[in-house]
Amino acid sequence: MRERVPEPPLPEEITPKDLHPAARNELKTLSKENAEQVARHLAMVARLIDDEPARAHEHALAASRRAGRIAVVRETLAITAYATEDFALALRELRTYRRISGKDDQIALIVDSERGVGRPDRALEEGRGVDRAALTPDVRVALAIAMSGARLDRGETELALGELEIPELNPDRAFEWSPALFSAYAAVLEDLGRADESAFWNQRAEVATSALGLDGQFDEIFVEDGLVEDFDDDFEEPADDAADDTADDAADAADAADAADAADAADAADAADGTADAADTASSDDNAERVASDDSVSDETEGEPER
Repeated sequence: MRERVPEPPLPEEITPKDLHPAARNELKTLSKENAEQVARHLAMVARLIDDEPARAHEHALAASRRAGRIAVVRETLAITAYATEDFALALRELRTYRRISGKDDQIALIVDSERGVGRPDRALEEGRGVDRAALTPDVRVALAIAMSGARLDRGETELALGELEIPELNPDRAFEWSPALFSAYAAVLEDLGRADESAFWNQRAEVATSALGLDGQFDEIFVEDGLVEDFDDDFEEPADDAADDTADDAADAADAADAADAADAADAADAADGTADAADTASSDDNAERVASDDSVSDETEGEPER
């Protein structure tokens, strides 16, 4: 039996309700007690990720040990690994997240993580492998910026500029993703020696940033010579699912107590991911080994096989 890995402390004021309802909804396959602990760890990640990514990563690892088959948990671990610059682990977790969820919404992070391990060619292949028309605008913009970065890694500055020339690059319309896109475009123009154009796009980025800061509820603003007109569309938070989780308790009554000791069964699918990335994980063996072994823990923790 493996020794139980200590979990980072959770402040009493952190409750499951601090986690976004959509994320909480994914935890319904867990017993009530375990779901609450996982939700609190994920809520701590959201609180710490910007200022203390290393601590956030500890909470993400704790959540993964308890619920390694839940997509949002693996996604969170990938994000904290990326934030701590463990790009090999980030790639492994991102691929596992994509397999579990069937989503490409973290494709930009996959591309950037491939860059992080020094493989811009692989990064470009990953980016070309998705249908960009099927992506949401924010994901499409993030992917364009990551792909542009991979082109720069290869010294292809003109092509880097072309990666950013997407429909969302409109100087007179700004969304939440516009400042980053405008700034990236300005930076590549500067690298190309096109100073006047670079200054223009930097100015548009500043105007968009200022305008978007006026009201976080904006979905869209129009930027016309400094005039900002806002359009406040109806915005609905996902409803909190109040379904009763007590049916899970009987099946998983011992999961919280035994979670760290049930390490005998292997998660075959995740092991395949680990094998595919074996060459990448030399610098992160400790973290990857911990996550890989903890996946098996979730067999007893979650009470339902992965779908």
